[in-house]
Amino acid sequence: ITEGSTLVMQAINENSAKHLKKAVACAPRGERALWALSVQVGTQSISPLLWAIETGSLDTARAMLEDLLTIRGDRDRYYYGMDLMFDRHPDLIKRLCLDAPSLVGALLDGLVWRSRFAIGGMRRVNYYVRHLIVDSEGGFSPALEWLVGPKE
Repeated sequence: ITEGSTLVMQAINENSAKHLKKAVACAPRGERALWALSVQVGTQSISPLLWAIETGSLDTARAMLEDLLTIRGDRDRYYYGMDLMFDRHPDLIKRLCLDAPSLVGALLDGLVWRSRFAIGGMRRVNYYVRHLIVDSEGGFSPALEWLVGPKE
């Protein structure tokens, strides 16, 4: 099962967050998110993130979400995998609600940035909720409906 597999896919098969962190640490800074979102298998492109969710490798899926939603930077720019993740998986919230509800909290935590400085007992916070409110065409996103669930 490991022959021809990427390090990320091997970590998913083992459901090992530790191995996933080591695998994505090998990726060049600008390609790190792509390693968790796309693997070419012959003529098909599969998503390691969705593969982890569908196969129940939730430890690895949580580690992927945390890695994708960590803001990193170097001298030239900042890197944040949120836009790539929602571009590749516009229905990610629906998939999490149906297949891995325990990961919804990890996703929502990753959409918040907190300053490390407190001034006057207050801390600056940025909420990255665009993908929860607006879809790729500029209309209302169904993501909030997926989070709330059916009206009964």
